[in-house]
Amino acid sequence: MNRTGLLIALGIAAVTGLLFGLYPELDLRVARHFHDYVEGTNAFAWRIYPPLMMARDAGLWVSTVIIVIVLAALAWKLILPRRKMLLSGRAILFLVVTMALGPGLLVNVVLKDHWGRSRPIDVKQFDGAETFVPWWSTRGDCPNNCSFVSGDVSGAFWTIAPAVLTPPPVRVVAVGAALALGTAMAAMRVMAGGHFLSDVIFAGVFTFLIIWLMHGLIYRWPRTRLTDEGTERAIERFVARSRRRWRWFGHRAANEIAGPALEGDDDEKMARRRGWW
Repeated sequence: MNRTGLLIALGIAAVTGLLFGLYPELDLRVARHFHDYVEGTNAFAWRIYPPLMMARDAGLWVSTVIIVIVLAALAWKLILPRRKMLLSGRAILFLVVTMALGPGLLVNVVLKDHWGRSRPIDVKQFDGAETFVPWWSTRGDCPNNCSFVSGDVSGAFWTIAPAVLTPPPVRVVAVGAALALGTAMAAMRVMAGGHFLSDVIFAGVFTFLIIWLMHGLIYRWPRTRLTDEGTERAIERFVARSRRRWRWFGHRAANEIAGPALEGDDDEKMARRRGWW
């Protein structure tokens, strides 16, 4: 997570943006290599190839299992705030935030539902009904869950986040495995006609940039970096404040409900209110 990685990611983004922006037909040329003629109908045959489908599902499970473990560790701390965290507080914060901002908010909410770029399998060049547009255009025919960018690829490249938190002796191997997973997922989505090449490249770049930024904020930069102890204490304070608020709302709601039934003798009203709790 140093400047070299940032410069490489920005360089890839710049080259991809210019190349596929000036020559958008490159996306079509790459997709055409995986477009086949099956039983009288043009189709991306790899889309229904069982081993490829199984490989895609397996790739999706990697990031899913990791984030479920992280959320379970966070839930443990929220339920039992006095117990020590099962995972590092900073690690939980870093992994949850990067997943939420990258594959979650940016990719699946902001871009895929609002960019409008149709998938290869849906465009007219491959016997679909929708119009092909370059990566930079938001005026495609796709209403939602569109081609730009790939959610599957973003989720696969997100595994870079837990990889960079591994101990130094194995970090290079872990990051390499995460990059390999993301690249393999990108290849599978292009082969299946689910995304153009520019879609999957930008998915990886955007996800990496969010990971790089949040790693700097939480771990590297002196003005913003956190400590595990401080993060754990902050979670404990959050739980304590939340419980106080819930108790306050609970007492207020109970008084509102019991109020009309407690008219009359003040002593009787007080006794009933005490008995309510």
